[in-house]
Amino acid sequence: MKKLSLLVMAAALSLGAVACQQDTKNVERKLDELSKAVAALDQKVSGIQAGTGRAGAPQQRQRRPEPDPKDVYAVPVDGDPVKGPADALVTIVKGYEYACPFCEKVRPTIDQLLKDYPGKVRFVSKQFVVHPQVATDSSLAACAAHKQGKFEQMDTLLWDKAFATRKFDRANIDALAKEAGLDLAKFKADMDGDCKAFIQKDQAELQAMGQGATPTFYINGRYMSGAQPVPAFKAIIDEELKIAQERVAQGTKPADYYKTWVLDKGLKKFTPKVEK
Repeated sequence: MKKLSLLVMAAALSLGAVACQQDTKNVERKLDELSKAVAALDQKVSGIQAGTGRAGAPQQRQRRPEPDPKDVYAVPVDGDPVKGPADALVTIVKGYEYACPFCEKVRPTIDQLLKDYPGKVRFVSKQFVVHPQVATDSSLAACAAHKQGKFEQMDTLLWDKAFATRKFDRANIDALAKEAGLDLAKFKADMDGDCKAFIQKDQAELQAMGQGATPTFYINGRYMSGAQPVPAFKAIIDEELKIAQERVAQGTKPADYYKTWVLDKGLKKFTPKVEK
């Protein structure tokens, strides 16, 4: 509070110099206003000290419970865009949105993994909107483009010409749809129609599996959060590939692997563990 007192004194001297040829009552009024302001600040600081034990100490934020990466979650993929063969032994579900910098950052990682595991890995894209005022229309646009079989074209444009410029308005998105060669009438109808329910479905399914931020991945149902480096993905992919190859050798059809071992046998909902 010494700094505040010094500020009041400095202000008083300054006011005296400025108002030496003015009515002294005006000076007194201004000094009184400054004193009241300092008193108010003093009261706020006292409140902070009482609440935290020391002024300026941040309140500790409780960590959000997350799924155990060893568990397998039955993340649905029906109707979602897929990149990679249907009989890939490792399915990676990506929960993301187009306003997320870390979702954009992980794009080269995904491309690298598809290159390093040809025919063995596929990526499924599911929308998880955490910035609804910004990212909702772009997620709806991705859904509408998918309905016309042009998800990849629209996905690239949304990253390169919407996220990169931060232009997520409908006018720009309509222009991107035109550039992607979409039927604009159908595109707009789908955005304002079926896609709204589809995006809500994606969101609800991922929330049920424990997702709370973007990007989040489920590698054959195993949880991974954030824009992790390639080796972090490969560690889990290699484990899952080994298990999958053993099961295929025992009779599981590759095209049925995700349904048999992830959807049918995986956990249907994330339940936070209660700490004892």
